[in-house]
Amino acid sequence: MQTLIAEDVVSDLNARFETSTPEEIVRWAILDSGLDRIAIASAFQTEGTALIHMASRIQPDVPILFLETGYHFAETLVFKERLADQLGLNVVDLTGDYTVESQADAFGSRLYERDPNACCELNKVVPFARALRDFDAWMTSMRRDSAWTRKHTPIVSQTELEPGKTLVKINPVANWTHRDAWAYLKEHDLPHNPLYDLGYASIGCAPCTRMVFAGEDERAGRWSGLLKTECGIHVREARVQDETDDDADCPPSETAT
Repeated sequence: MQTLIAEDVVSDLNARFETSTPEEIVRWAILDSGLDRIAIASAFQTEGTALIHMASRIQPDVPILFLETGYHFAETLVFKERLADQLGLNVVDLTGDYTVESQADAFGSRLYERDPNACCELNKVVPFARALRDFDAWMTSMRRDSAWTRKHTPIVSQTELEPGKTLVKINPVANWTHRDAWAYLKEHDLPHNPLYDLGYASIGCAPCTRMVFAGEDERAGRWSGLLKTECGIHVREARVQDETDDDADCPPSETAT
């Protein structure tokens, strides 16, 4: 695999960034990494709002990639527009090859119930991979403590999007906790998706998201009752974690897709 950053440098960066603040990591990514084309992937959740705020203060026109699946909560879409207006964001809506209606015609209704992996592939994985061809790197707001599938998330990594196309992935808030994210929003007087106030902890497409119960991890409300914990965008990291986690940490019946 062709690399944009030497692997030994990636290792050094990960060691260094373990004690850096998210703001320092974002500043490095935008100003000092040598990566010219950087985007942020966001569903406008709490950590994503914080990351967007950090990045937009350094590069106001940084592209914010939002997967417009057609299945989002109305509250999410309204909040996205509100934050975009408030911060003057450059939001890029990504869509798949099917609308809700044409997907139902082609694959049958309620594909998200019958084959959620296929639904995510059509509406998230494919359009996102297509958009990433135009970039050298992308930043995400993944937190290690949000779910067991993410506990080994590296701060900097490189993956091969397709033959001849390598991407650098940067997770500035990997070391943050749930409390850290909310503290940042409070400190900077930033709004949040009102669904959090109703008991949602991780917010995705409406048909595949429920409120969480006491004692559950934040992502327990995503694809509840299914052998699924990820939409597929972060699946490379999830597969590595499946191979490295202890049996006690990874339920054998659960897969990350």
